[in-house]
Amino acid sequence: MTRPLYPTQEIGSLAKPSWQLKGQRGEPLDERARAEFSEWNDRLGFAAKDDPALRAFLGDASREVGAATVRDWGALFGLKFFETAGLDRVYDGEARRVEMYEYPIRQMHGFQFQGHVRSFDNKYYLKAAVTGEIRLDRPYHLEEFDFVRTHAAGEPKLPITGPYTLADWTYNEYYLARHPGWKTRAVRRSAQREFVVELARRALRPTLQALIARGCRVIQIDEPAAGTHPDEADLVVEGFNAATEGLDAEFSMHICFSDYRTLFPALLEAKRCRQWAWEFANRDIEGRDGYEILHVLREYGDTRDVGLGVLDVHRDEVETPPKVAERIGRAAKILGDPGRIWVNPDCGLRTRRLGIAYAKLTNMVEGARLARVEQDGRS
Repeated sequence: MTRPLYPTQEIGSLAKPSWQLKGQRGEPLDERARAEFSEWNDRLGFAAKDDPALRAFLGDASREVGAATVRDWGALFGLKFFETAGLDRVYDGEARRVEMYEYPIRQMHGFQFQGHVRSFDNKYYLKAAVTGEIRLDRPYHLEEFDFVRTHAAGEPKLPITGPYTLADWTYNEYYLARHPGWKTRAVRRSAQREFVVELARRALRPTLQALIARGCRVIQIDEPAAGTHPDEADLVVEGFNAATEGLDAEFSMHICFSDYRTLFPALLEAKRCRQWAWEFANRDIEGRDGYEILHVLREYGDTRDVGLGVLDVHRDEVETPPKVAERIGRAAKILGDPGRIWVNPDCGLRTRRLGIAYAKLTNMVEGARLARVEQDGRS
């Protein structure tokens, strides 16, 4: 597949529109939700206006439409959101996922949920303990991918939570208990390594194999926990390798909001990782070059592609196309090879209102085009 210089991609979740949340719960839509649906459907055309189910949904019979239909509309909305913005690699904004931890854990045996814990701000997740041998009930995200592949015009790219993050966000009871005696730091590390590798081999790998068999060619392994414990970067890599070894797909590793330098040189051993998908714009502020960290790749001679974060997902300020282009050009100069750059937001845009997210993405696409023109001029 021939791609332009500086191709663009999505990298995570979108905020779910209010009509999707209400519709999945079987609640009637209020005027605000109806207006939101109509505004975005007029803009993106994700739902057929002559569909009787749609008329019922926007009328007084939303409960009869059913959650499955609403989720399909939500997935089509996310897919068209990215495609209409102009992205080259797309997904559905994780429209069918509540979050990135609980759902995959629920597809496995050997876990017991313990209750909600705070992740950040007022966000909570249902945390589990591993209490027995891990067994995968069935590979997951398959139906989700099938739907996107059927409806996508662009190249689908599937994100999936990595084994290290799943382990780090879980109470490690079973593997720790297999080590008798005092639970020293070394013992805890050994137990965590066993947990990560078992998750990779018993859950992630079979799921990846099934997805690849369905035609999934581009897979993003999400490891947001990697930066939490830099001294365990080798465990991140061991889990990645155990999950992906010998599999025929293009794998990237998304690590957000970390001091990436502390993860080297361990990350270099992620054998089948073809792209680092990192955040940069979040730290690119006055008096600080957010792209300076790319020097670490040159220092270690690492020539993999870079998913370049050029949009700050924590601010409503919409980056201008020239600003995006300047960031791309700066990164290309550091890397020494513009052909290694993919352009994306720092992370998922789910913390931003949909209108802000769309404006950011369209400016990102235009900024990539400007950077392409500037690069052609230099060439």
